[in-house]
Amino acid sequence: MLGTLTSLIEITQVSSQGFWLLLPTEELFLSFENFPWFKDVTIKELCEVEWPSEKHIYWPNLDIDLSIDSIRDPSAFPLQYKAKG
Repeated sequence: MLGTLTSLIEITQVSSQGFWLLLPTEELFLSFENFPWFKDVTIKELCEVEWPSEKHIYWPNLDIDLSIDSIRDPSAFPLQYKAKG
């Protein structure tokens, strides 16, 4: 596969609870409870997302790299970043 799959991924909705990530085969919800590092970012920062491989999503300006499996089932990945305060 050549390059990054940027045109195949899109943020479709943002709410006070989280946001929806649209992939060609599915739409995934990332709650701010499970992914707190996105809670205070701008819409522009959130939408600058890349799909460097089939199993990973990357936000280069935020330096956040997530596996799709961890988005599908956050409870299967118990080691999470906890914001201070």
